[in-house]
Amino acid sequence: MRTVPEACAAPDSPASGLSDRLAKAPGTHTRFDSFAHFLEGMVLAGIGAGLAYSGVQDDKPPYTIGGAVLAVLLFVGTLWVIGGESRERAAVAAGRPRAEELWQPAHHCASCDSVFYPSGSPWPGPLTTDQFRKYVWTEAGFDKQMDERLRTVELPPRTPADPTGQLGPTAPGGTPGHA
Repeated sequence: MRTVPEACAAPDSPASGLSDRLAKAPGTHTRFDSFAHFLEGMVLAGIGAGLAYSGVQDDKPPYTIGGAVLAVLLFVGTLWVIGGESRERAAVAAGRPRAEELWQPAHHCASCDSVFYPSGSPWPGPLTTDQFRKYVWTEAGFDKQMDERLRTVELPPRTPADPTGQLGPTAPGGTPGHA
């Protein structure tokens, strides 16, 4: 039994995929990636502009029109991609403190591959690694960065209560429903 940060830092964690399943936040493109995407887009837009210029020089209207349209579309598309990457980085930066707050105190049980909070708060019972990641990402505002498979993961009821309204049995030092 280890804390989630300890489990993610274990040497075998990346190879087993555990660090991905327990990810605190979605990965984002770096500013360098965005700069590289900008350069790629501008090179391609330049090729379109060159095609348009060639059409003007050789009096070939299809090249002129096609090259101009291609250059404009590539320029606008490049700006759209870079803007999306920037918005994604901003969303992750804004949600990171909340994700950290939920991620740090959680514990991972390797034998049952579940995640739980020993105090029972903020989640009262065990979660699968996917449920934990969905919980953290949803609470931190990373909903848009979830893939379709993670969106379909269902979280269990928040209070695993027995008929008397009390939380289920707790093993010493554990959370309800987890030994």
